[in-house]
Amino acid sequence: MAQPHTVVIGAGPAGLTAAYELTRRHAPVEVVEADDVVGGISRTVERDGWRFDIGGHRFFTKVSRVEAFWHELLSDDDFLLRPRMSRIHYQGRLFDYPLRAGNALKNLGVLEASRCVGSYLWARVRPPADQTHFEGWVSARFGARLYRMLFKTYTEKVWGIPATELQADWAAQRIRNLSLGAAIRGALLPKRGGNDVTSLIEEFRYPRLGPGMMWERCAELVVKAGGTVELETAVRTVHREDGRAVAVTVDGPAGERRLAADHVVSSMPISALVRAMDPPAPAAVRDAADLLRYRDFLTVALVVPAEASFPDNWIYVHTPGVKVGRIQNFGAWSPEMVRDGGTCLGLEYFVNEGDELWSTPDPELVAFGTAELERLGLVSPGSVTTGYVVRMPKAYPVYDEGYGEAVEVIRRWLAEAVPNVHPVGRNGMHRYNNQDHSMLTAMLTAENILDGTDHDVWSVNVEEDYHEEGGSDGAGHSGTGQSGTGRAAPVVPRPRTAPPAGDRSPTG
Repeated sequence: MAQPHTVVIGAGPAGLTAAYELTRRHAPVEVVEADDVVGGISRTVERDGWRFDIGGHRFFTKVSRVEAFWHELLSDDDFLLRPRMSRIHYQGRLFDYPLRAGNALKNLGVLEASRCVGSYLWARVRPPADQTHFEGWVSARFGARLYRMLFKTYTEKVWGIPATELQADWAAQRIRNLSLGAAIRGALLPKRGGNDVTSLIEEFRYPRLGPGMMWERCAELVVKAGGTVELETAVRTVHREDGRAVAVTVDGPAGERRLAADHVVSSMPISALVRAMDPPAPAAVRDAADLLRYRDFLTVALVVPAEASFPDNWIYVHTPGVKVGRIQNFGAWSPEMVRDGGTCLGLEYFVNEGDELWSTPDPELVAFGTAELERLGLVSPGSVTTGYVVRMPKAYPVYDEGYGEAVEVIRRWLAEAVPNVHPVGRNGMHRYNNQDHSMLTAMLTAENILDGTDHDVWSVNVEEDYHEEGGSDGAGHSGTGQSGTGRAAPVVPRPRTAPPAGDRSPTG
Protein backbone atom coordinates (compact mmCIF):
# COMPACT_ATOMS: atom_id res chain seq x y z
CA MET A 1 0.00 0.00 0.00
CA ALA A 2 1.42 3.35 -1.03
CA GLN A 3 2.30 5.80 1.71
CA PRO A 4 0.17 8.95 1.80
CA HIS A 5 1.59 12.10 0.24
CA THR A 6 1.79 15.03 2.64
CA VAL A 7 2.24 18.73 2.00
CA VAL A 8 3.79 20.45 5.03
CA ILE A 9 3.19 24.18 5.31
CA GLY A 10 6.02 25.90 7.18
CA ALA A 11 9.65 24.93 7.83
CA GLY A 12 9.82 25.85 11.50
CA PRO A 13 10.31 23.34 14.33
CA ALA A 14 6.82 21.84 14.03
CA GLY A 15 6.75 21.61 10.22
CA LEU A 16 10.24 20.18 9.89
CA THR A 17 9.68 17.72 12.74
CA ALA A 18 6.58 16.42 10.96
CA ALA A 19 8.48 16.18 7.69
CA TYR A 20 11.37 14.33 9.33
CA GLU A 21 9.07 11.85 11.08
CA LEU A 22 7.22 11.16 7.83
CA THR A 23 10.28 10.82 5.57
CA ARG A 24 12.11 8.57 8.00
CA ARG A 25 9.27 6.12 7.33
CA HIS A 26 9.55 6.62 3.57
CA ALA A 27 6.39 8.70 3.18
CA PRO A 28 6.54 11.33 0.40
CA VAL A 29 6.64 14.89 1.73
CA GLU A 30 6.79 18.37 0.22
CA VAL A 31 7.62 21.22 2.62
CA VAL A 32 6.86 24.79 1.57
CA GLU A 33 8.15 27.81 3.46
CA ALA A 34 7.31 31.42 2.66
CA ASP A 35 10.54 32.77 4.16
CA ASP A 36 14.02 32.40 2.69
CA VAL A 37 15.38 30.44 5.69
CA VAL A 38 14.23 27.48 7.76
CA GLY A 39 13.66 27.44 11.50
CA GLY A 40 10.82 29.91 11.96
CA ILE A 41 11.29 31.75 15.23
CA SER A 42 14.03 29.22 16.09
CA ARG A 43 16.24 30.30 13.21
CA THR A 44 19.71 31.72 13.69
CA VAL A 45 20.47 34.86 11.70
CA GLU A 46 23.99 35.54 10.41
CA ARG A 47 25.23 38.98 9.42
CA ASP A 48 28.89 39.64 8.62
CA GLY A 49 29.95 36.65 10.71
CA TRP A 50 27.83 37.61 13.73
CA ARG A 51 25.12 35.11 14.62
CA PHE A 52 22.06 35.82 16.71
CA ASP A 53 18.72 34.23 17.61
CA ILE A 54 15.21 35.56 17.37
CA GLY A 55 15.16 35.62 21.14
CA GLY A 56 17.32 33.12 22.99
CA HIS A 57 16.64 29.40 22.90
CA ARG A 58 17.77 27.15 25.72
CA PHE A 59 17.54 23.45 24.98
CA PHE A 60 16.07 21.32 27.74
CA THR A 61 12.97 19.20 27.90
CA LYS A 62 11.32 16.45 29.86
CA VAL A 63 9.80 15.00 26.70
CA SER A 64 12.14 12.07 26.11
CA ARG A 65 11.33 11.61 22.43
CA VAL A 66 12.10 15.28 21.78
CA GLU A 67 15.42 14.91 23.58
CA ALA A 68 16.22 11.87 21.45
CA PHE A 69 15.23 13.79 18.31
CA TRP A 70 17.69 16.61 19.08
CA HIS A 71 20.54 14.19 19.59
CA GLU A 72 19.62 12.26 16.48
CA LEU A 73 20.03 15.44 14.45
CA LEU A 74 23.11 16.89 16.13
CA SER A 75 26.09 15.17 17.73
CA ASP A 76 27.06 15.67 21.35
CA ASP A 77 29.95 17.82 20.15
CA ASP A 78 27.46 20.21 18.59
CA PHE A 79 25.89 20.99 21.97
CA LEU A 80 27.47 23.28 24.53
CA LEU A 81 26.64 23.09 28.23
CA ARG A 82 26.14 26.72 29.20
CA PRO A 83 25.75 28.38 32.61
CA ARG A 84 22.50 30.30 32.93
CA MET A 85 22.41 33.87 34.21
CA SER A 86 19.56 36.33 33.81
CA ARG A 87 18.46 39.43 35.66
CA ILE A 88 15.68 42.00 35.69
CA HIS A 89 16.53 45.65 35.04
CA TYR A 90 14.22 47.89 37.04
CA GLN A 91 14.82 51.59 37.70
CA GLY A 92 18.58 51.33 37.39
CA ARG A 93 18.93 48.19 39.49
CA LEU A 94 19.51 44.57 38.45
CA PHE A 95 17.50 41.92 40.28
CA ASP A 96 18.72 38.32 40.13
CA TYR A 97 16.30 36.08 38.32
CA PRO A 98 15.13 33.65 39.61
CA LEU A 99 14.60 35.70 42.75
CA ARG A 100 17.21 35.59 45.51
CA ALA A 101 16.01 36.96 48.79
CA GLY A 102 19.23 38.78 49.71
CA ASN A 103 19.61 40.43 46.33
CA ALA A 104 15.95 41.46 46.21
CA LEU A 105 16.07 42.91 49.74
CA LYS A 106 19.20 44.88 48.93
CA ASN A 107 17.72 46.30 45.72
CA LEU A 108 14.30 47.09 47.17
CA GLY A 109 15.44 48.23 50.56
CA VAL A 110 13.79 47.15 53.78
CA LEU A 111 10.97 49.70 53.51
CA GLU A 112 9.96 48.86 49.93
CA ALA A 113 10.31 45.11 50.55
CA SER A 114 8.00 45.48 53.56
CA ARG A 115 5.49 47.37 51.43
CA CYS A 116 5.55 44.61 48.82
CA VAL A 117 4.93 41.95 51.45
CA GLY A 118 2.16 44.06 52.94
CA SER A 119 0.57 44.44 49.51
CA TYR A 120 0.72 40.70 49.04
CA LEU A 121 -0.87 40.04 52.44
CA TRP A 122 -3.64 42.51 51.63
CA ALA A 123 -4.28 40.68 48.37
CA ARG A 124 -4.63 37.46 50.32
CA VAL A 125 -7.22 39.08 52.56
CA ARG A 126 -9.01 41.12 49.86
CA PRO A 127 -8.17 39.55 46.50
CA PRO A 128 -9.09 41.43 43.31
CA ALA A 129 -12.71 40.91 42.39
CA ASP A 130 -11.92 40.27 38.72
CA GLN A 131 -9.24 37.65 38.14
CA THR A 132 -10.25 36.79 34.59
CA HIS A 133 -7.51 39.05 33.23
CA PHE A 134 -3.73 39.06 33.70
CA GLU A 135 -3.62 42.01 36.07
CA GLY A 136 -6.18 40.64 38.47
CA TRP A 137 -4.80 37.10 38.36
CA VAL A 138 -1.21 38.13 39.09
CA SER A 139 -2.12 40.80 41.65
CA ALA A 140 -4.03 38.17 43.62
CA ARG A 141 -0.90 36.03 43.84
CA PHE A 142 1.84 38.64 44.20
CA GLY A 143 0.12 41.78 45.46
CA ALA A 144 -0.59 44.93 43.48
CA ARG A 145 2.70 46.60 44.34
CA LEU A 146 4.98 43.83 43.12
CA TYR A 147 2.72 43.33 40.12
CA ARG A 148 3.27 46.94 39.07
CA MET A 149 7.04 46.63 39.54
CA LEU A 150 7.85 43.27 38.03
CA PHE A 151 4.93 42.30 35.78
CA LYS A 152 2.92 45.17 34.36
CA THR A 153 5.53 47.12 32.34
CA TYR A 154 7.18 44.15 30.69
CA THR A 155 3.92 42.34 29.96
CA GLU A 156 2.37 45.39 28.33
CA LYS A 157 5.54 45.91 26.26
CA VAL A 158 5.30 42.34 25.04
CA TRP A 159 1.64 42.34 24.12
CA GLY A 160 0.95 45.98 23.29
CA ILE A 161 -2.37 45.94 25.14
CA PRO A 162 -3.34 46.79 28.73
CA ALA A 163 -2.80 43.88 31.08
CA THR A 164 -6.52 44.01 31.84
CA GLU A 165 -7.17 42.90 28.24
CA LEU A 166 -4.79 39.93 28.41
CA GLN A 167 -6.63 36.82 29.51
CA ALA A 168 -5.78 35.13 32.79
CA ASP A 169 -5.18 31.80 31.08
CA TRP A 170 -1.97 33.32 29.71
CA ALA A 171 -0.80 33.86 33.29
CA ALA A 172 -2.05 30.45 34.37
CA GLN A 173 -0.12 28.86 31.51
CA ARG A 174 3.13 30.59 32.47
CA ILE A 175 2.98 31.11 36.24
CA ARG A 176 1.33 27.95 37.42
CA ASN A 177 1.05 27.42 41.19
CA LEU A 178 3.28 30.34 42.08
CA SER A 179 2.75 33.24 44.42
CA LEU A 180 4.96 35.67 46.30
CA GLY A 181 4.80 33.36 49.30
CA ALA A 182 6.01 30.42 47.22
CA ALA A 183 8.76 32.54 45.69
CA ILE A 184 10.02 33.68 49.09
CA ARG A 185 9.92 30.15 50.49
CA GLY A 186 11.75 28.84 47.45
CA ALA A 187 14.38 31.59 47.64
CA LEU A 188 15.00 31.13 51.36
CA LEU A 189 14.55 27.35 51.50
CA PRO A 190 15.60 25.79 48.17
CA LYS A 191 14.15 22.34 47.69
CA ARG A 192 16.36 19.36 48.17
CA GLY A 193 16.48 16.42 45.85
CA GLY A 194 15.57 18.51 42.81
CA ASN A 195 18.84 18.27 40.98
CA ASP A 196 17.25 17.48 37.66
CA VAL A 197 15.19 20.64 37.83
CA THR A 198 17.94 22.79 39.30
CA SER A 199 20.23 21.85 36.45
CA LEU A 200 17.62 23.12 34.02
CA ILE A 201 17.85 26.53 35.63
CA GLU A 202 21.53 26.84 36.32
CA GLU A 203 22.81 25.39 33.06
CA PHE A 204 21.38 24.37 29.72
CA ARG A 205 22.32 22.84 26.38
CA TYR A 206 22.74 25.05 23.35
CA PRO A 207 23.84 24.29 19.76
CA ARG A 208 27.24 25.90 19.25
CA LEU A 209 26.06 27.82 16.16
CA GLY A 210 22.61 28.60 17.51
CA PRO A 211 19.25 26.82 17.23
CA GLY A 212 19.08 27.38 13.48
CA MET A 213 21.87 24.83 13.22
CA MET A 214 19.41 22.12 14.24
CA TRP A 215 16.71 23.08 11.77
CA GLU A 216 19.14 23.53 8.89
CA ARG A 217 20.34 20.00 9.61
CA CYS A 218 16.76 18.71 9.85
CA ALA A 219 15.93 20.19 6.44
CA GLU A 220 19.01 18.53 4.97
CA LEU A 221 17.96 15.14 6.34
CA VAL A 222 14.41 15.53 5.02
CA VAL A 223 15.80 16.16 1.53
CA LYS A 224 18.29 13.32 1.86
CA ALA A 225 15.40 10.98 2.73
CA GLY A 226 13.55 11.94 -0.45
CA GLY A 227 11.44 14.88 0.70
CA THR A 228 11.58 18.40 -0.68
CA VAL A 229 11.96 21.73 1.13
CA GLU A 230 11.10 24.79 -0.93
CA LEU A 231 11.84 28.27 0.40
CA GLU A 232 10.28 31.57 -0.65
CA THR A 233 7.18 29.58 -1.50
CA ALA A 234 3.90 30.90 -0.11
CA VAL A 235 0.61 29.05 0.18
CA ARG A 236 -2.19 30.66 -1.81
CA THR A 237 -5.00 28.12 -1.60
CA VAL A 238 -5.92 24.91 0.18
CA HIS A 239 -8.39 23.14 -2.10
CA ARG A 240 -11.07 20.94 -0.58
CA GLU A 241 -13.50 18.46 -2.09
CA ASP A 242 -15.83 15.84 -0.64
CA GLY A 243 -14.91 16.58 2.97
CA ARG A 244 -11.13 16.55 2.53
CA ALA A 245 -8.27 18.73 1.42
CA VAL A 246 -7.05 17.50 -1.97
CA ALA A 247 -4.36 19.96 -3.03
CA VAL A 248 -2.42 23.10 -2.13
CA THR A 249 -1.63 25.89 -4.57
CA VAL A 250 1.70 27.56 -3.84
CA ASP A 251 3.55 30.49 -5.34
CA GLY A 252 7.33 30.38 -5.44
CA PRO A 253 10.33 31.26 -7.58
CA ALA A 254 8.99 29.09 -10.41
CA GLY A 255 5.54 30.65 -10.24
CA GLU A 256 2.23 29.18 -9.10
CA ARG A 257 1.65 25.45 -9.07
CA ARG A 258 -0.72 22.99 -7.51
CA LEU A 259 0.51 20.21 -5.20
CA ALA A 260 -1.74 17.20 -4.79
CA ALA A 261 -2.09 16.12 -1.16
CA ASP A 262 -3.48 13.20 0.80
CA HIS A 263 -2.74 15.14 3.99
CA VAL A 264 -1.78 18.72 4.84
CA VAL A 265 0.24 19.54 7.96
CA SER A 266 -0.04 23.26 8.65
CA SER A 267 2.12 25.40 10.92
CA MET A 268 1.08 28.62 9.17
CA PRO A 269 -1.06 30.96 11.31
CA ILE A 270 -4.39 29.21 11.74
CA SER A 271 -6.21 32.39 10.74
CA ALA A 272 -4.34 32.43 7.42
CA LEU A 273 -5.11 28.74 6.93
CA VAL A 274 -8.83 29.51 7.19
CA ARG A 275 -8.55 32.34 4.67
CA ALA A 276 -6.73 30.05 2.22
CA MET A 277 -9.58 27.54 2.03
CA ASP A 278 -11.39 27.01 -1.28
CA PRO A 279 -14.33 26.74 -1.23
CA PRO A 280 -14.24 29.37 1.53
CA ALA A 281 -14.98 28.49 5.12
CA PRO A 282 -18.39 29.55 6.45
CA ALA A 283 -18.76 33.20 7.48
CA ALA A 284 -18.71 32.38 11.20
CA VAL A 285 -15.38 30.58 10.82
CA ARG A 286 -13.89 33.43 8.78
CA ASP A 287 -15.10 35.88 11.41
CA ALA A 288 -13.38 33.79 14.09
CA ALA A 289 -10.15 33.87 12.09
CA ASP A 290 -10.40 37.65 11.83
CA LEU A 291 -10.56 37.91 15.62
CA LEU A 292 -7.15 36.27 16.12
CA ARG A 293 -4.24 38.63 16.60
CA TYR A 294 -0.48 38.23 16.63
CA ARG A 295 2.39 40.18 18.11
CA ASP A 296 5.37 40.84 15.88
CA PHE A 297 8.99 41.06 16.90
CA LEU A 298 12.15 42.82 15.88
CA THR A 299 15.71 42.50 17.09
CA VAL A 300 18.26 45.29 16.99
CA ALA A 301 21.59 43.47 17.26
CA LEU A 302 24.39 45.76 18.43
CA VAL A 303 28.07 44.79 18.36
CA VAL A 304 30.18 45.88 21.35
CA PRO A 305 33.58 44.84 22.74
CA ALA A 306 33.17 41.81 25.00
CA GLU A 307 34.56 43.69 27.98
CA ALA A 308 31.97 46.46 27.51
CA SER A 309 29.11 44.00 27.92
CA PHE A 310 27.47 42.20 30.85
CA PRO A 311 27.78 38.54 31.93
CA ASP A 312 24.09 37.60 31.61
CA ASN A 313 22.64 35.43 28.87
CA TRP A 314 19.77 37.91 28.84
CA ILE A 315 18.28 40.77 30.85
CA TYR A 316 14.57 41.55 31.17
CA VAL A 317 13.91 45.29 31.00
CA HIS A 318 11.06 46.25 33.32
CA THR A 319 12.19 49.85 33.56
CA PRO A 320 9.53 52.22 32.18
CA GLY A 321 10.53 54.89 29.68
CA VAL A 322 12.31 52.64 27.20
CA LYS A 323 10.73 50.44 24.55
CA VAL A 324 13.21 47.55 24.63
CA GLY A 325 11.76 44.52 26.43
CA ARG A 326 14.68 42.13 26.73
CA ILE A 327 18.36 42.13 25.83
CA GLN A 328 20.27 39.01 24.80
CA ASN A 329 24.05 38.68 25.07
CA PHE A 330 24.82 36.16 22.35
CA GLY A 331 28.47 35.83 23.33
CA ALA A 332 27.24 34.37 26.62
CA TRP A 333 25.22 31.78 24.70
CA SER A 334 28.09 30.53 22.56
CA PRO A 335 31.54 31.90 21.77
CA GLU A 336 31.00 30.70 18.19
CA MET A 337 28.14 33.17 17.76
CA VAL A 338 30.50 36.14 17.97
CA ARG A 339 33.95 37.15 16.69
CA ASP A 340 36.87 39.57 16.93
CA GLY A 341 36.87 39.89 20.71
CA GLY A 342 33.38 41.33 20.68
CA THR A 343 29.87 40.26 21.51
CA CYS A 344 26.48 40.94 20.02
CA LEU A 345 23.66 42.31 22.17
CA GLY A 346 20.19 41.60 20.82
CA LEU A 347 17.67 44.25 21.86
CA GLU A 348 14.19 42.79 21.54
CA TYR A 349 11.22 44.97 20.65
CA PHE A 350 7.66 43.69 20.61
CA VAL A 351 5.73 45.49 17.90
CA ASN A 352 2.86 45.31 15.44
CA GLU A 353 3.71 44.85 11.80
CA GLY A 354 3.47 48.20 10.05
CA ASP A 355 3.61 50.36 13.19
CA GLU A 356 6.10 53.18 13.66
CA LEU A 357 8.93 51.11 15.13
CA TRP A 358 8.46 48.27 12.62
CA SER A 359 8.59 50.75 9.73
CA THR A 360 11.59 52.73 10.96
CA PRO A 361 14.61 52.37 8.63
CA ASP A 362 17.34 50.06 9.92
CA PRO A 363 20.02 52.77 10.49
CA GLU A 364 17.57 54.74 12.62
CA LEU A 365 16.65 51.63 14.60
CA VAL A 366 20.33 50.94 15.28
CA ALA A 367 20.75 54.49 16.57
CA PHE A 368 17.56 54.21 18.62
CA GLY A 369 18.63 50.91 20.19
CA THR A 370 22.08 52.27 20.93
CA ALA A 371 20.58 55.24 22.75
CA GLU A 372 18.31 53.01 24.84
CA LEU A 373 21.18 50.66 25.72
CA GLU A 374 23.28 53.60 26.90
CA ARG A 375 20.35 55.18 28.78
CA LEU A 376 19.90 51.95 30.73
CA GLY A 377 23.57 52.12 31.74
CA LEU A 378 24.30 48.64 30.39
CA VAL A 379 27.15 49.83 28.15
CA SER A 380 29.29 52.94 28.11
CA PRO A 381 28.59 55.62 25.50
CA GLY A 382 30.49 54.93 22.30
CA SER A 383 30.77 51.17 22.86
CA VAL A 384 28.53 50.16 19.93
CA THR A 385 30.54 49.65 16.75
CA THR A 386 27.84 48.45 14.33
CA GLY A 387 24.31 47.06 14.30
CA TYR A 388 21.79 44.97 12.40
CA VAL A 389 18.00 44.66 12.37
CA VAL A 390 15.85 41.55 11.94
CA ARG A 391 12.05 41.64 11.77
CA MET A 392 9.89 38.61 12.59
CA PRO A 393 6.17 38.83 11.83
CA LYS A 394 3.60 36.87 13.82
CA ALA A 395 6.04 35.78 16.49
CA TYR A 396 3.47 35.38 19.26
CA PRO A 397 -0.23 34.47 19.19
CA VAL A 398 -2.11 36.94 21.40
CA TYR A 399 -4.29 35.66 24.23
CA ASP A 400 -6.77 38.53 24.21
CA GLU A 401 -10.45 38.43 25.04
CA GLY A 402 -12.34 36.05 22.82
CA TYR A 403 -9.32 34.27 21.34
CA GLY A 404 -10.19 30.95 22.98
CA GLU A 405 -13.70 30.84 21.59
CA ALA A 406 -12.42 31.85 18.14
CA VAL A 407 -9.82 29.07 18.12
CA GLU A 408 -12.44 26.54 19.20
CA VAL A 409 -14.78 27.57 16.35
CA ILE A 410 -11.96 27.11 13.83
CA ARG A 411 -10.76 23.87 15.38
CA ARG A 412 -14.22 22.30 15.26
CA TRP A 413 -14.78 23.34 11.66
CA LEU A 414 -11.42 22.01 10.47
CA ALA A 415 -12.06 18.67 12.17
CA GLU A 416 -15.44 18.34 10.45
CA ALA A 417 -14.76 19.90 7.04
CA VAL A 418 -11.13 18.89 6.35
CA PRO A 419 -10.05 16.19 8.83
CA ASN A 420 -6.89 15.55 6.80
CA VAL A 421 -5.64 19.10 7.52
CA HIS A 422 -3.54 18.97 10.69
CA PRO A 423 -2.67 22.21 12.52
CA VAL A 424 0.59 21.92 14.50
CA GLY A 425 2.92 24.21 16.40
CA ARG A 426 2.61 27.66 17.89
CA ASN A 427 0.97 29.66 15.12
CA GLY A 428 -0.63 26.62 13.57
CA MET A 429 -2.67 26.11 16.75
CA HIS A 430 -2.62 29.69 18.07
CA ARG A 431 -1.09 28.43 21.30
CA TYR A 432 2.00 29.77 23.00
CA ASN A 433 3.65 26.35 22.87
CA ASN A 434 7.25 25.84 23.76
CA GLN A 435 9.39 24.41 21.00
CA ASP A 436 9.40 20.91 22.42
CA HIS A 437 5.63 20.86 22.70
CA SER A 438 5.30 22.19 19.17
CA MET A 439 7.56 19.35 18.07
CA LEU A 440 5.48 16.83 20.01
CA THR A 441 2.29 17.94 18.23
CA ALA A 442 4.09 17.25 14.95
CA MET A 443 5.33 13.83 16.08
CA LEU A 444 1.85 12.76 17.13
CA THR A 445 0.38 14.09 13.88
CA ALA A 446 2.83 12.00 11.86
CA GLU A 447 1.63 8.92 13.75
CA ASN A 448 -1.98 9.86 13.07
CA ILE A 449 -1.21 10.08 9.35
CA LEU A 450 0.86 6.93 8.99
CA ASP A 451 -0.60 4.65 11.67
CA GLY A 452 -4.21 5.76 11.81
CA THR A 453 -3.89 6.64 15.49
CA ASP A 454 -6.19 9.22 17.01
CA HIS A 455 -3.87 11.33 19.13
CA ASP A 456 -5.49 14.58 20.21
CA VAL A 457 -2.65 17.01 19.58
CA TRP A 458 -4.71 19.80 21.13
CA SER A 459 -4.33 18.05 24.47
CA VAL A 460 -0.54 18.38 24.39
CA ASN A 461 0.10 20.39 27.51
CA VAL A 462 1.93 23.62 26.83
CA GLU A 463 3.44 23.38 30.24
CA GLU A 464 4.79 20.10 31.43
CA ASP A 465 6.34 19.93 34.91
CA TYR A 466 9.44 21.77 33.92
CA HIS A 467 7.67 25.04 33.20
CA GLU A 468 7.00 27.22 36.15
CA GLU A 469 7.44 24.39 38.59
CA GLY A 470 10.43 22.91 36.91
CA GLY A 471 11.16 24.42 33.54
CA SER A 472 10.23 27.14 31.09
CA ASP A 473 9.54 28.79 27.80
CA GLY A 474 11.39 26.84 25.41
CA ALA A 475 13.54 26.26 22.31
CA GLY A 476 11.81 25.81 22.35
CA HIS A 477 10.11 31.89 23.60
CA SER A 478 13.84 25.35 24.51
CA GLY A 479 12.82 23.95 27.24
CA THR A 480 12.73 23.97 24.35
CA GLY A 481 10.08 25.95 23.69
CA GLN A 482 11.74 28.77 22.74
CA SER A 483 14.08 26.89 23.77
CA GLY A 484 12.91 27.69 24.06
CA THR A 485 11.40 30.24 21.66
CA GLY A 486 10.83 33.51 23.23
CA ARG A 487 10.80 34.16 24.92
CA ALA A 488 8.23 36.63 25.63
CA ALA A 489 6.46 35.24 28.56
CA PRO A 490 5.91 37.45 31.56
CA VAL A 491 8.82 37.48 33.96
CA VAL A 492 7.96 36.46 37.47
CA PRO A 493 9.82 35.98 40.73
CA ARG A 494 9.89 32.29 41.38
CA PRO A 495 11.58 29.70 43.52
CA ARG A 496 15.12 28.98 42.41
CA THR A 497 13.98 25.51 41.49
CA ALA A 498 11.75 26.85 38.74
CA PRO A 499 12.82 28.33 35.42
CA PRO A 500 11.46 31.71 34.45
CA ALA A 501 8.28 32.09 32.56
CA GLY A 502 9.93 34.33 30.07
CA ASP A 503 12.78 32.17 28.98
CA ARG A 504 12.51 31.54 25.40
CA SER A 505 14.46 28.71 25.69
CA PRO A 506 12.96 25.70 25.98
CA THR A 507 12.70 25.25 22.42
CA GLY A 508 11.39 27.84 20.75
